[in-house]
Amino acid sequence: MDNFLIQLLNGLVFSMLLFTLAAGLSLIFGLMDVINLAHGAFYLLGGYIGLTMVRQFGNFWLALALAPLLAGGLGLILEYFFLRRLYGRHRHLDQVLLTFGVALIVTDLTRWNWGAYVESVPGPALLEGQVAVFGILFPVYRLALIGFGLGLAAALWLFIERTRLGAIVRAGVFDPQMVSGLGINIQWVFAGVFALGTALAALAGVIGAPVLNLYPGLDSEILILTLVVVVVGGLGTLKGAFFGSLVIGLADTFGKALLPQFSLFLIFAVMALVLLLRPSGLFGLKGS
Repeated sequence: MDNFLIQLLNGLVFSMLLFTLAAGLSLIFGLMDVINLAHGAFYLLGGYIGLTMVRQFGNFWLALALAPLLAGGLGLILEYFFLRRLYGRHRHLDQVLLTFGVALIVTDLTRWNWGAYVESVPGPALLEGQVAVFGILFPVYRLALIGFGLGLAAALWLFIERTRLGAIVRAGVFDPQMVSGLGINIQWVFAGVFALGTALAALAGVIGAPVLNLYPGLDSEILILTLVVVVVGGLGTLKGAFFGSLVIGLADTFGKALLPQFSLFLIFAVMALVLLLRPSGLFGLKGS
């Protein structure tokens, strides 16, 4: 029973990390119809920026604020100067090639600057130690990640569902032409959503570094899982990103604990099962 509870908590930790990544990617895909294969690279970049902040200033909270801002700025530059030229072509191959190229450049730059070794990032001193949960000891930082993920989900839900800008984003997901016809500059909405997505990826990199460490290749591993989450949850929906993250995060954690030889197979088996029953994902629109 204790082992089950530990794996359940670990699964929730990983699920919240995946949600932080998948929320931005799902909105980018749903609103802009852009397949951003550089999302994992921004995750890795955010983690390495966090590593630098911790080493130079000994301040994890500074990394938590600075990494998303830098990554969001890079996202704005990428969208404005490169992706914007591809809108209207109705071909995902152009986007795939561009964002894959950006991913290669970013990962090579991180390897050049930070090396190819596995780097461990300490969590904040405030969240060190362990606490008893139903009779078992569990790291405080990991529990904080669960709370952070739930808080982020609530904040994003309030933003999307209860603000004027969120209403514009939701309308843009379903009908960008109509939004443009109302006099709203949909291009800046696209840019803002893309910057938000890249900022969330970097944020996930910072909070995930003390748990998963940092190493070349992590960007590809985390990107694959995030794409699976988006497909399982349904494109363009925050609810889909949240529940898709729970499904895949728990499946991955319990798979590695109980069936380590088949853990990767289990994830894709879950995805195949969901798509057989719901081709558009758990909360995706039919025909999307």
